[in-house]
Amino acid sequence: MKLLLPLVACLLFAGCDFTVPLIETPKLDIDKSVLGLWERTKPDGGPSERLVVLALGKQEYLVAFTGNGSESIYARGCLCNTAGLTLVQLTWIGNSKGEGPGDKRVYQFASFTLNGDHLSLHLLNSETVGRDAKSTADLAKAIAANKTRPALFREEMLFTKAKE
Repeated sequence: MKLLLPLVACLLFAGCDFTVPLIETPKLDIDKSVLGLWERTKPDGGPSERLVVLALGKQEYLVAFTGNGSESIYARGCLCNTAGLTLVQLTWIGNSKGEGPGDKRVYQFASFTLNGDHLSLHLLNSETVGRDAKSTADLAKAIAANKTRPALFREEMLFTKAKE
């Protein structure tokens, strides 16, 4: 399995977790193997969720998430490295109603693994790391300090590549 960055951060949740980014300017090229339409049926049998990942440029993604029959939400994503981990940094920019984020918590971070037609996503757990980092350096230190904890990431979200 190939360790990838967290792409789905805020897409699956009502709100974002952090007010500071890990990087200001993307430096790593995107992983093109995650581009396309991904779907998952929720474990409780609820409505399926869809994740669309597009190349916005050589080093950025455009991510759209639609879940629970709701409007879509959109983010810019880029890969970043911190504490020896490769993560995807998601910056949530708005929803399909044209509304922007409601507060300054616009960042989420995730790791992902691609195995054939299955994309496994793990969002960084803000309860473990803490939501109130005042700077990029503070957030990076909090991730490094909790790197070996099993609760560093939230529960797995497993998506399957949509059939053409």
